Amino acid sequence: MAVSAFDRRMMAAAIRYTWRNLGRTGTNPSVSTIIVRDDEGDTPVIVGRGITAIGGRPHAETEAIAEAGELARGATAYVTLEPCAHHASTPPCAEALVRAGVKRVVAATTDPDGRVSGRGYRILEDGGIDVEVDVLAEQAQYAMSGYLTQRRFGRPHVSLKLAVSSDGKIGRRGGGQVAITGPQSNAASHILRATSDVIVVGIGTVLEDDPMLTCRLPGMEDRSPARLVLDRGLRLPLDCRLVRTARAHPVLVATTVLPDDERYRSLSEAGCIMVACEESGDGIALPELLEDLAARGYSTVMVEGGATVARSFIDAHLVDRIRLYAGPEAIGDDGVASPLTPDEMPDGFVPTRTDVFGADRRLEYERSR
Repeated sequence: MAVSAFDRRMMAAAIRYTWRNLGRTGTNPSVSTIIVRDDEGDTPVIVGRGITAIGGRPHAETEAIAEAGELARGATAYVTLEPCAHHASTPPCAEALVRAGVKRVVAATTDPDGRVSGRGYRILEDGGIDVEVDVLAEQAQYAMSGYLTQRRFGRPHVSLKLAVSSDGKIGRRGGGQVAITGPQSNAASHILRATSDVIVVGIGTVLEDDPMLTCRLPGMEDRSPARLVLDRGLRLPLDCRLVRTARAHPVLVATTVLPDDERYRSLSEAGCIMVACEESGDGIALPELLEDLAARGYSTVMVEGGATVARSFIDAHLVDRIRLYAGPEAIGDDGVASPLTPDEMPDGFVPTRTDVFGADRRLEYERSR
């Protein structure tokens, strides 16, 4: 059976649904499933819908099947990721779809996990289900980029976010925080925080701005990411806002200082999670840090603070996506030059989309593989 415009429409809806729990499903990806019957009159009917639950269980397929009940028999299931094929605490989702009597599965992208890749599809086909794959694959991979990067490369997916003035500056020397973009852009940035596992800044940004780095959109405060400070020499003040709120929202401190240091003990006692790092040149070894974050279950990292930190991730070839928020005003000669501007992108990055927020633009670039 050929993939139809209706199939693509349903898959687009399923991919949009995955964003609801993005950043909240632990080590599992936020996957969604929509079950549709086309024999209930003239119009196809959605009879079941599921999404990976907060924490990672139950999976989307079983949730959708439970909602559809007997109506799943003979229906089409739209899944954003190949159904799992391995036995864990519950049977594989591919087997659940076979038992439910689904007649057709339309999948967006294949799971790179070696326990699943291709096996989920084979279980479906052996069970007599028609399978269509790679439907809106690019869109699904965008939404699940954290999980896919972690499975393929053993590290989290890294997004670099910068706000840049019209004259290519990201702030003013010694001037604290400078408003470069408007409220719509700021709200969009907080949505990105809410869908990220970890937000990273350097110690210089903390000392200059004393940021909170939480999601401050009404009703989404509980979706704040873990906050990580690159602080090789442990200059993080005990009275800064990050440390004062470390027990409410996790704060990770990446350092090369040894645990017997008094500063290390004080920050740990204040509730910070200390991350022992290797030294590289005059900074922290970032590839090893990202491997550590992946081992802790983090799959998406947003680098938000400081020209030095941004440049260090770029130079290490660890940035997967760049988001530049371009504001309409200039800062002037006393501004801090941005390591990136719309006219100066690192090699290997291609523009993928532009969003407009009031007087601002958000320019997005992806690293080509």
